[in-house]
Parts: sequence; structure tokens; C-alpha cells
Amino acid sequence: MKHFSANGAKITRHGGAPRIVLYSHDTVGFGHLRRNLLLAQALRSIEPRPDILMIAGMHEAGGFHIPEGVDMLTLPAYGKTAEGTYEARHLGLDLRTIAALRAETIKAALAAFDPDLMIVDNVPRGCQGELDPALHMLRKRGRARVILGLRDIIDSPETVRAQWLRQRNQRALRDWFDEIWIYGDRAFFDLPKEYGFSADFRARSRFMGYLDQRHRLSLPRATEAATRSVPVKDDRPFVLCAVGGGKDGADLCHSFARTTLPPNRRGIILTGTQMPGKDQAALTRQIGERDDMQVLRFLPEPISLFAAADRVITMGGYNTVCEALSFGKRSLIVPRTRPRREQAIRAERLSRAGAVDMLLPEHLSPDSLSQWLSRPQAAARPTRPLDMSGFERVRNRATEILAQTPSISPSSPALKEALR
Repeated sequence: MKHFSANGAKITRHGGAPRIVLYSHDTVGFGHLRRNLLLAQALRSIEPRPDILMIAGMHEAGGFHIPEGVDMLTLPAYGKTAEGTYEARHLGLDLRTIAALRAETIKAALAAFDPDLMIVDNVPRGCQGELDPALHMLRKRGRARVILGLRDIIDSPETVRAQWLRQRNQRALRDWFDEIWIYGDRAFFDLPKEYGFSADFRARSRFMGYLDQRHRLSLPRATEAATRSVPVKDDRPFVLCAVGGGKDGADLCHSFARTTLPPNRRGIILTGTQMPGKDQAALTRQIGERDDMQVLRFLPEPISLFAAADRVITMGGYNTVCEALSFGKRSLIVPRTRPRREQAIRAERLSRAGAVDMLLPEHLSPDSLSQWLSRPQAAARPTRPLDMSGFERVRNRATEILAQTPSISPSSPALKEALR
């Protein structure tokens, strides 16, 4: 048992279960949060089972099914403007105020929770540098191992190099991080090489493999919400159109709602809660009295829909693409092409590899979707299998790290300084 003080409050640290923090900044869409939920599931299979605190940046996080032994701290949310800048999504606060509020909340939570391992998703310093105080504190405390987790593709090489230089990410990695985990396949996209990252970055990088979403089917409520939402008496095969959080998925959903489906097929549109209300309403009007089309706004766990779908039409976000790849579905990817090129690059590479079909947004129409759906049905046949072992590698590497976690005395000068 360990006792120490943080900002005057006495905290007791009991021995036993390891403690893990998963952070995602969550400005647009559900991808970062869903990835962390799957990581939490993998990490909870470690013995002894760790206590896991997830830090998420949107209030929708409370609507997702959280694994046992995992709890959620939700931060006041950021929104993104049409120009790509950030603002408070719900509160009437200026950017500096909400950034300070989030940063102080994160630091206080980590000081109290005292993690053994922290995994930061995608953004080394957090949104608006909000992780800087917390990461500085953890490094001075000397206990937690800190990991940066990256999806397979960030953006175009020139954009990433400029952005990482501007945000001083390489220095943050050097000062505060122990390893970099890449949730992808080196043979498909060699991230350090493609972006020209330093030898130090390459030395600390580990390719974990893609995260196989089939593990989510084992969650206790994986099929419950989908069963309640989808007509149980309709046994026609269905095409699933899913657009993640939905903020920029309206065009794809509207086109799909006017698509001519093959005989004896139905369509399910999963829009996401971030789709503007006017687009949601227009979509409902569009499908009208069609008995072969249904709109769902949100499911806390949609994986059973992906498992059961005949085909999948989606955008090119990491998680949604992984869902289609995990089940070997015949998939059409209509990627976002701005302001980031990430989805387009992923779709282009996967299309060349034979893993998915691709349609650029400028070619999107009800007719183009109908034509794709009219092609003979066949499962995806990539030229080489993608490495889908991320779930197991994350669990195994975390087990190794937790076994090596150093102890720290409560009277340590570094600890006292970190908690000031």
C-alpha cells in the first residue's frame, strides 16, 4: 500500500491489480474511442486483470458498452470548424479556456490514479498540447511506461512531416514516451519509412498488426442492441452503409438511400450521432415508405451488423475498414479526401491489394452504388493476407511491460515534485 498527496488530498495506492490509462482526444468521429475500447478488452485479458481508466473527449463515450473493470472519464468536447480549427463543441468557452480545463482535468486524474502504463492514441501531446503537464508529471514520477499508439496511416507524408514539426511531436516522443505501437502491417504501409521519421523513432516502433474486430463479438452485449434495432422477421440479406460518427457522411448516406438494391436485399444505414440533424431528417424523408431500407442513428456496439452484413459500404476510417476486413466482407470504400488524405491513401492501397473496392467521392451517386451492388457477390480476396494479430500482440507486450514496472517510494523527491 502506498500513501501520497496530490494537491493536498491524501491518496492510497493499494498493491495488486496493475493500472492502465487509455487516452483519446476524440474531436471528430468515434474511431479513436472504438479503438481504445478494443484495446481495453485486450488488456483486461491480462492476469492479474488490470484496472483501466479510459479518458475520452466526447460525451457520447458514455453511450458505448464499457468492458467490466474499465471506467470512463469524459472531457468537455472539442468540435471542429469547417476551416479545420477547434472550438468548444457544447460549452460557451473560448479555445484557451477549454484547453486549460481539459489539461488540468487529465493531470489531476493521472496524479490520483497513478498508472503503471499509459497508451496515448494518435496525438503525442494530445489535442492542443493538453497532455503536456500530465506526461511531464508521469515522467518525473518515474513509474508509468508511456506508449504512443498509431493507426496504420496518419496522412500524406508532406502533411505529416510539417504537422509533426509544427507540433514538436518528435521532442515529446523523445522526452516522455517509451515505445510506439503501430496498429498496422509493415508490408502494407511502412509508417516510419513512408514519413521519413528518425532512426530513434524507428528503433522504438513496433508493428502490432491490424486490430481484429471479431474479438468484440465476445462482449456480453455485442448483439443485444442490434437485435432490438433491426427487424427480426426480415431475413433478407442486407447491405450495411456505415459512416462512423457521421459528421461528414451525409453524402454517402443520401446516395445509398436512393440506390436500387438487388432483388431480395435490404439496406441498413448507420448514420452516427454527429450527423447534423437536418441531414438525419432528410434521410428519414428520403427512404419514405421503402420497405427495403432502414436508418439507425446509433448503436452502442454495431459489430454484429458487420458480422451479419451481405456487403458493406463505408467511408475509409481505420476502425470501420478494420471491421470490414476482419469479417472478409465484400466492401466498397468511399473515402474522405479532405482535409486529410488518410482515408484516401488507405482505400487506394487496400484496393490495389485486392482487399476492398474503392469509389472516389466525386464519382459517388445512387447509380454508381447500384452498379457496384449489381456485380456478382464474392468475398474479398487480397493478394496477400494482412497481419490481423494486433489484439494478441497488444496483450502480450503489455503483459511484458507490466511485469517490468518499477516500484517508486512515496518519499521519492521525483514523486513529490511531480505532485506539486
